[in-house]
Amino acid sequence: MTELQTASMVKPWAELEGRDRHAACMLAARDGDKEAFDALVADLAPLVWHVARGSGLDRTTAEDVVQTVWLALLRHLHRLTEPRALAGWLITTTRREANRQHRSNGTVELSQEMAERTPTTDPSPEHEVLRTERDHQLWSAFHKLSQRCQELLRLTVLAGRAEYRAVAEALHMPHGSIGPTRGRCLNNLRSLYNGDSGS
Repeated sequence: MTELQTASMVKPWAELEGRDRHAACMLAARDGDKEAFDALVADLAPLVWHVARGSGLDRTTAEDVVQTVWLALLRHLHRLTEPRALAGWLITTTRREANRQHRSNGTVELSQEMAERTPTTDPSPEHEVLRTERDHQLWSAFHKLSQRCQELLRLTVLAGRAEYRAVAEALHMPHGSIGPTRGRCLNNLRSLYNGDSGS
């Protein structure tokens, strides 16, 4: 095989990162490259999953939302005008689909009696109690944050610095303000958590 043939087999997104990689994958997927679409899913599935779960959906419903979002992307591949804004589109689409699920699905909670009868696989009830208490304190502190901080922290957990621009677009914030705002939100969360823990 010649050098030219080898070069032609190298995928255009192979050496790229972040938005550039996603844009290259999306353009290749439009041309029918299944490997490009698979690369998009591999890169961005954790972000889509986190947005779905962060919307308060149970695992099964979140899985349905994630599937719906990827199918929507397949249907709209040729309509998306800005490939570099793909992560932002996925965040927005996932949030909308999660909200639609909230409106259409009623939530059924177990009664106290049923909850007590439900067997547990946890070998350490004491550890589970401590973990549950810690999680409750953390979520209690989290929900005292402003809506803006809650959204920002959810979206930046898995997006990472490479996708700050996509998060900025989804939240309509200046790109340069994402890091500092996230830092302030985390400091507020820490203060609220420590306050809750001390009570």
